[in-house]
Amino acid sequence: METHQAFVFCLATGAVVRLISPLLKDKSTDPAVVVIDETGKFVISLCGGHQGGADKLAKLIALQLGATAILTGATNGLELPAVDMLGVPFGWCRGAGDWNAVSAVVAKGENVEVIQEAGSTLWQNHLPQVHPFKFHQSPTTKAKIYITYKTSSPHPPIPSITWHPRIIWVGIGCERGTSKQVIADAIDQVFQQNQLALAAIAGIATIDIKSDEVGLVELCHERNLPLKTFSSEILRTITVPNPSQVVEKEVGTPSVAEAAAIMAASQIPNVETLYITSPAEYITSPAEYITSLKIPKQIYRPSIQNQKGAVTVAVALAKKEYIGKVGKLLLVGTGPGNLDQMTPAAQTAVASADAVIGYSLYIDLIAPILQKHQIIEALPITKERDRATRAIELAHWGLSVAVISSGDCGIYGMAGLVMEDLQLSGWDGKNPSVEVFPGVSAFQSAAARVGTPLMHDFCAVSLSDLLTPWEVIVKRLTAAAAADFVTALYNPKSQTRTQQLVEAREIFLKYRNPDTPVAVVRSVYREDEQIILTTLEKLLDAPVDMLTTILIGNQSTRSYGEWMITPRGYKRF
Repeated sequence: METHQAFVFCLATGAVVRLISPLLKDKSTDPAVVVIDETGKFVISLCGGHQGGADKLAKLIALQLGATAILTGATNGLELPAVDMLGVPFGWCRGAGDWNAVSAVVAKGENVEVIQEAGSTLWQNHLPQVHPFKFHQSPTTKAKIYITYKTSSPHPPIPSITWHPRIIWVGIGCERGTSKQVIADAIDQVFQQNQLALAAIAGIATIDIKSDEVGLVELCHERNLPLKTFSSEILRTITVPNPSQVVEKEVGTPSVAEAAAIMAASQIPNVETLYITSPAEYITSPAEYITSLKIPKQIYRPSIQNQKGAVTVAVALAKKEYIGKVGKLLLVGTGPGNLDQMTPAAQTAVASADAVIGYSLYIDLIAPILQKHQIIEALPITKERDRATRAIELAHWGLSVAVISSGDCGIYGMAGLVMEDLQLSGWDGKNPSVEVFPGVSAFQSAAARVGTPLMHDFCAVSLSDLLTPWEVIVKRLTAAAAADFVTALYNPKSQTRTQQLVEAREIFLKYRNPDTPVAVVRSVYREDEQIILTTLEKLLDAPVDMLTTILIGNQSTRSYGEWMITPRGYKRF
């Protein structure tokens, strides 16, 4: 079981228990074990629910199968995040502590004091209204959670656990040929003297001429740390407390360790190895440089005779933790709003994301598939650009972010805005990664509710002139009407924009019979769905708003009872 992350069994639960019981060791290392019953109705998270990921895997499989996920962990019933999973999305490292005891206190609903000195507080924003976490001192505290870059007390008076956000950047300068062990000893000594946690290290920073320093490269590889290097031209622009003329004469900058630590701790992309050669858009104020520098440079020389070399160590604190993974943008079309109309792939993408961003109405519509540990950010209908910007920011940081749109995200949806903003930002096409999940579009949904109006050539035109000049929209409406396209009208009318639909109707009446069938479909597949079949002549009599899609037939479209039918081909007369 040590070679696999997860096991999925289609067997009786008892048989699975007998099979795996001799192999189980500890919940911190056991893989996820999930059991599916033979009818595919239930998906059971049997083992490794939290740290192994079985709870999350069970939910994802249940979504795909249309089954019920069975989760028996205590925090699931309380709708609380598991304390041993709090920092996972943000790349935090688990420190010392009695994890079982603190988890038990949470499960009992007893007060748990949280002392957070570092790292993202986003996890706090989506706790249920009633929860046991106290963010201030409490006389009834039964356990404590420390979120810090410092070492923890070895013998706390009550059950405690520690998470270490990776916010420490270690600046290193060293003599050529200094061994990995000497560099490691230098870092360990500085951290021990200053009560800093090694687990809180985000990475190592130095000058670019040290990018091939064997001992430094080996240490980064051994401790799985990124190495960030900067040119002397960059480093010399940084104000440091301890510049050195000797160092400047040697490498072209008065500071390596302090300046590199400060640069790495400033807001730069979340990548494994980064070589920076020109100054731009990092920390701009000398005061901020000094603030981020936690430990000025310390010079270390080995005391053992056969160890050679010298190391300079400086420590800076980043405002935001290093997650250590390439972020993802999942651009998701949720369909018309009913979960039954949302593709399994789209549901899985949303359920698996670290964060979900969308218009508040659409967030509410997919609430059943959202997870309690997720970051959910709902913004108003006019804040599309803000949603795109926020999603890109979180993905650059290293999170997996689902950006949701109703219908198809690539048709008048958020996918276009996100891709535009990525292009404008100089995106390399890889970081963050992007995946698009199509959905059933509004015109498809509306068409399905009234028959087959889109059976022949069709097009879609938005009547909103917020982003497109009205003259351009008129040109497109005229072309569609003259070419006899079946036409779907999006955003036909709002409280402040009423004349556009009137003008659109007049354009179509120049080319279409007044009796041309028209479908007016509002809130399709939702509880307040409204469908009206009318004609082009009587279109303005129907109630229309921003939740409405209008389908205008072509010259061969016919009404038949409550249906709207467009033949597959034109009849020859």
